[in-house]
Amino acid sequence: MTPFVDIGSLDDIPRQGARVVKTAGGCVAVFRTAEDDVFALEDRCPHKGGPLSEGIVHGTSVTCPLHNWVFDMNSGRAQGADEGRVRTYPVKVQGGRILLDASLIRRNAAA
Repeated sequence: MTPFVDIGSLDDIPRQGARVVKTAGGCVAVFRTAEDDVFALEDRCPHKGGPLSEGIVHGTSVTCPLHNWVFDMNSGRAQGADEGRVRTYPVKVQGGRILLDASLIRRNAAA
C-alpha cells in the first residue's frame, strides 16, 4: 500500500488549475479538474520543457503552454504526438484534503 502525505486542501487549487509541489526528483504539478478530480504529473513537458502547471486544463487533459502538446492526465501520454510522456504520480482526495505519494516527499526530505 502506498503511503500518502497531505499537501493541502482541494480548495487551494482552483477548478481547472494547478499547484506545484517541489520534490528532490523535480517539480510535480497537481491538477484539479472542473469535476474535482485530481491528478499529479511531472511539471515538465518533454518537448521543450514547458511548465505543465501553467497549461490549460480541459476534461482530464492539460495543454502545454509553450507548444500546445496535449497530455492525458490519466496516463501521462501526449495525444497525437509520435513521442511524449510525462510521469504520473499517485494522488487522491480524502475529506477535502489532497494526498500525494509520500515517497516523493521523503526523497525531498532526504536530499
